[in-house]
Amino acid sequence: MTAAYHLMEAVGPVLTREEDANDFLSEAWSNEATWLAVPRERLSSDFFRLSTRLLGAVAQKFQNYNVGLAILGEFESEAAESAAFRDFVRETNQRHALWFVADEHAFREKLNAQN
Repeated sequence: MTAAYHLMEAVGPVLTREEDANDFLSEAWSNEATWLAVPRERLSSDFFRLSTRLLGAVAQKFQNYNVGLAILGEFESEAAESAAFRDFVRETNQRHALWFVADEHAFREKLNAQN
């Protein structure tokens, strides 16, 4: 059985601080989704800088509430600038809580492969 997911619109409030994750989680819950697919446009540039700890805090919050988080978009520039970010993406994509994928199609394929 495929997990239910909700795809957020690319236009809307941007997650800029850890507290904003509550609004994103609420959107998942209101759509009865076990996964939330978030276009990168909805995330601040700080989200992709591991030194801000925003990504880790948000990922932990989603994991605590047992909601998967898929970040949709291209991440080549961040990966080229930071080996730590590149390693983080590679490691999380091997698990079942946080994924970085190119688009909704790639996310659905990965989700279906897990089930």
